[in-house]
Amino acid sequence: MKRRRQSAISDIVGQEAIRSQEQLRQRLVARGFEVTQATLSRDIKELGLVKRASDGAYQTTGADGAASGAATVLQRALAEYLAGAEAVQQMIVLRTGPGQAQLLGLAIDRARLAGVVGTIAGDDTILVIARDPRQAQSLVRRFDELAAGAVR
Repeated sequence: MKRRRQSAISDIVGQEAIRSQEQLRQRLVARGFEVTQATLSRDIKELGLVKRASDGAYQTTGADGAASGAATVLQRALAEYLAGAEAVQQMIVLRTGPGQAQLLGLAIDRARLAGVVGTIAGDDTILVIARDPRQAQSLVRRFDELAAGAVR
């Protein structure tokens, strides 16, 4: 439930300018998630949401293009969610636990890694499309290294 709620939070924040926890809570209720203020505060912290200086709306760390923030979020997401990675031609199949693929897929998309054309995330599997088979192999190694090197 937590992972799905956090995935919904990421989706909501990515789609519209949310400026308060109450506004976010209302959007979650509309999607079928009953959440307390304390739980919402923890989710915001765990997702690394911060407020933009320009309009006060929530955004994920690194969403403004700050590469180091996005890389840190990706490293943590890989360490927490990645169960396995395998390259097949120019495609990479990433395995996660149930309900974790959306969160990891979002972190990969926001990191804007060189060589990644795009991602498709299901419930527990992510398909990453690389530019060519060589880059796919390189990305698998990078994902594994990031997952192993993250500080928990």
